[in-house]
Parts: sequence; C-alpha cells; structure tokens
Amino acid sequence: MARTTFYIGMVNPADPFRQSLGVALEHSLRFLENLDDAPVCPTASLETLRSRLARELTDEGAAPEQVVSDLVRDVEGGILGSTGGRFFAWVVGGVLPASLAADWLTSAWDQNAGIHVSGPAAGLVEEIAGGWLKDILGLPAGASFAFVTGCQMAHVTCLAAARHALLERRGWDVARQGLYGAPPIRILTSGEKHGSVQRALRLLGMGLDQVIELPATALGQLSPEALERELDAGGRSPTIVLLLAGDLCMGAYDPFETLIPIARRHRAWVHVDGAFGLWAAASPRYRYLLRGVEGADSWATDGHKWLNVPYDCGYAFVADPEAHSAAMSHREPYLQRHQEARDQMDWNPEWSRRARGFSTYAALRQLGRKGIAALVEQCCEHAHSLVLGIGRLPGAEVLWEPTINQGLVRFLDSHAGAGDPDHDRRTDEVIAKVLAGGEAYFGGTTWHGRRAMRVSVCNWRTSAEDVDRAVEAVRKALVDAGRKTT
Repeated sequence: MARTTFYIGMVNPADPFRQSLGVALEHSLRFLENLDDAPVCPTASLETLRSRLARELTDEGAAPEQVVSDLVRDVEGGILGSTGGRFFAWVVGGVLPASLAADWLTSAWDQNAGIHVSGPAAGLVEEIAGGWLKDILGLPAGASFAFVTGCQMAHVTCLAAARHALLERRGWDVARQGLYGAPPIRILTSGEKHGSVQRALRLLGMGLDQVIELPATALGQLSPEALERELDAGGRSPTIVLLLAGDLCMGAYDPFETLIPIARRHRAWVHVDGAFGLWAAASPRYRYLLRGVEGADSWATDGHKWLNVPYDCGYAFVADPEAHSAAMSHREPYLQRHQEARDQMDWNPEWSRRARGFSTYAALRQLGRKGIAALVEQCCEHAHSLVLGIGRLPGAEVLWEPTINQGLVRFLDSHAGAGDPDHDRRTDEVIAKVLAGGEAYFGGTTWHGRRAMRVSVCNWRTSAEDVDRAVEAVRKALVDAGRKTT
C-alpha cells in the first residue's frame, strides 16, 4: 500500500512540520545570506521554469519535505531579488527580520482574522498596531482603520466610505439601493494619479468617465486655482478630491494646507493616496511635506513598501468611522461577537483574511519611532546619491533630483542630430544592459513624453556600497551601449 501523506494516527503531530519547516528554514537563510552576491534580475527563462514546475500531478502525493526541496530547486533563477539592497525599479520594500519571523508564525497559527473571537490575539494586535500607525503617520486619533492586502484595496475601502457618505448626504442609501439611479460622484485629481485608484473606482462602479484631471504645476502638484474653479463649476455635485502624498516618478506632494480647506468649503471628500509618501510623516526631516494632511477624510498607504513588512499588507484610514463601518460591516447570526472587542470585518472588504497585523506589530516594535525615521531618511539619502551619481556619468542626464526617495535619469544618444526618439531608444537600451548584468535592477517609464529610468529606494537593506555598485553597473552599461553604436 502506498504511504499516505496525511500522517493519520501519527504519534507526534509536529513531526511532518518539523522536517518540512526545517528544510524551508535552511533554504530561506541561504537565500537571504546570498542576496548581496546573487544577480538581482531573474536568470531562468519562462520556458525553463515551466518545464521544471509543470510536472504531472500524481495520484499518491509526496512527502512534505520533498515537496519543499523540489520547489526550491525548480524555482531557481526565477526569483526576483527585490528583497535585496540593489533593487530600485519600483517602490518595493524588503523584509525586516522581526516582521518576517512574525509572518512565519502567522502562517503557523493560521488564524482567520475576520472577527475577534476567531483569533483574539490577532484582533488585539491589529487594534494596537492601528493606533501606533495613526500616531506615527500624524493622522487623527479618532480615525478608523483597516488592514488590507495593499494600497489598491485601501483605496477601495476608503472610497467606499466616501461613496456612502456623499450619497447619504443626498438621501441615497447605496448599500440598499445600489448605484442604479444614484447621483454621479465626480473625482477631481491631477494627471499624476496612480492606476490603483482608477481600478478602485472601476470596482466601486463610479466609473472612469467621472474622473476630471486638473492641471498640475511644474512640481507635479494639483493647482489650487484649478481646483477652486472646478468645485465652483460643479455646484452641489457629490465630489471626491484625490490628492497625492508622493507620486511614483517625482515623489511629489500636493499642498495639503492649501487644497484641503478649498475642498472642505465645497463639502467634497478628500482622499489621500500615500502609498509610500505618507511615511515621510515619521521623519522630522521630511514631515513638512505632509503639513495639513491630517485634515483629509481618508488616507491609504502600504506596509510592504516603506515599513518593509512582507506582502501583502496595506492600511486604510477614515476620519469618519460611521461612514467607514457603514460601507464595510456585515452581520450574520452564526458570527460570534465580543461586546468589548473590535471586529476586523467591520472595517475591511475581506471576510476570511490573514492575520497580517502580527507582521506590522513586529516591524513597528523592531524599529521604534527613531528606527522608522532613520529608515525613511536613509532611503532618501541613497536615492539622492544614486540619481546624482548616475547623472554625473558621461551620456546621462538627471530629469528629476529626488525630493524624497524617487528620481529620474535619462541616457542620451551622442550622435549628431539625435532627437528624443533616439534618446528614448538609448535609455531603454542602457536599462536592458543593466538588468542583463545582474548587479542592479532599474525600471523604465515614460515621463512627460520622454523615456526615463526610475530610481526608487525603499529597502532597509540598501547600503552605500549597494549605491556604488549600482552606479558602476550603469557606467558599464553605458560603455557597452557605446561600443554597440560605434
């Protein structure tokens, strides 16, 4: 008879876990210890990975420790080194030691953190960490919050609360009546908005046609005059004003002190997209960028970016807890309620959900206030050094010197008469050569009609040595690209 993989009737229930977790620990430590020497870019092709992983599913199964070992072997070369210190393409954080360990425990404890009674410790940890986050980010103490999968779902949560509140003011119960026949809600923002907000609006049925893009200044900020004009023109139409705390290319911050009072006078709901930029509030050096942001109605940010907790983790905050809970809460007779505890599903769109509060709690405790501030400031310093270091290389041009941790550079075609299309091709070519070299990972973008290389630093592991290695990798790529064109 074939050996069962379910270990029915085992003497020690921990035995199958001990072996498989031991194998996982060994491989995890090896991966983390070799990050500084491993290529950042994946080295295995899609065909290679598919040939390894798309094995036949057998009838009998396999021992768990064998499954783990096979998985590690089969994905070799297919893991992006984004958790290391030389990844600068997107706003992606690393993993703090305490947070990673807490995340492992989260999986071992396997709590359904939907309501308090299904995981009392998970619920309480989330409640405490939520209070710490509001304090660190400079948000109102009375604001409600939700731990969600990322800033995408934080937008959905906050904008659902906005939708409820704005329509309720006009006598429309969106939870009961839906959106058929409801007053349309306008969304006013600048052209620098992130695509995750657009997806949230689609999911909530508000529609992209309701988005009105207003002019931005040369600094990427929404124009106060344009906002005032559009709000005046809209009369009593329910309106959401979307503001940015750190856009993806420039790290630009809207002038909250000026814009929020304008929106308030017109009874508009102000939502702040602070996916990474809201964390500047933790730093005495950069806190000024968020002056007045506490006057908004809702805020969205990520934990798996600047706080460096494992995926998936985002946070939604709403100044009006009643609007928040009305948009999210649900009751069923079989759900046990604790009279004095907070039920998480009253504040987020998930029913069954991971107890992601543990990793946030651990990260905040490991860093403390000073550690979070130092992490933010260190990343900003490295981003500045990277952009200026690359900008000093022959054939490179700085398009945007970082205000915080985001910058832009461009690579120029040196041939006589070269124009923007030539510089665009040159920029993409240099980026591709950097990736092929494996020393660093940058991404490309189109900014104001021109191709550019984005520089983003959001990882606690990034060091001055990593910055030097990355600049040298770009220098070599420029030399290689020059040989090709001569």
